[in-house]
Amino acid sequence: MRVDGRPADAMRPVEMTVGFQEYAEGSVLISMGRTRVLCAATVEECVPQWLRGRGEGWVTAEYGMLPRSTTTRTRRVPSGRSTEIQRLIGRSLRASLELRALGERTITVDCDVLQADGGTRTAAITGGYVALALAVDKLVQKRVVHRQVWRAPVAAISVGLVGKEMLLDLCYEEDARAEVDCNVVMNARGHLVDVGATAEGAAFTREQFDQMVELAAGAVKQLIQLQRQALGQGN
Repeated sequence: MRVDGRPADAMRPVEMTVGFQEYAEGSVLISMGRTRVLCAATVEECVPQWLRGRGEGWVTAEYGMLPRSTTTRTRRVPSGRSTEIQRLIGRSLRASLELRALGERTITVDCDVLQADGGTRTAAITGGYVALALAVDKLVQKRVVHRQVWRAPVAAISVGLVGKEMLLDLCYEEDARAEVDCNVVMNARGHLVDVGATAEGAAFTREQFDQMVELAAGAVKQLIQLQRQALGQGN
């Protein structure tokens, strides 16, 4: 039995509250179990210097944990972990868009962890897409961006081997004991965007890796359905 009573292949309850921040072009508070991440998208009519004149847009992300998002206080200083995670979020969100169709504008998605209980990076990607979609939809409504700007929605989930059992969507206690930790980012077409799998204890087999990706694929499909519902896109 898992610490919260879930079956091995079940996600934690997921909730998305859109428009959580009034001033952002797109925002959502995503909760996955006890993990809560606030994602807010900001649109700027400019691009980084190295992109100027190329007719392309840019999507980037920033990630941080509030001081009391964990059981002890986290200092407000940049860390290598935060940098790694925000690069992952940015790569994942860029995969959902045709950057040339975005025009020379930048969308920054800020992901702030309000409470952490495992899976903060995957929650940030899943919620970050919703915030991004809300911001881009406003540009489409203003007719400054064509609706063909989209490739496919993206979402992410964690899978791990804990005590030789394969578990979906690890909470912190499970993640801390995991022999293998795997984070999978996929799009609505079932294509892989990013996979990070690490042997924290013993090495794992190719068959186990394939099983983890397959388990993640079913969860990502559910998450993308929840994203669509949050965005008012129906079933």
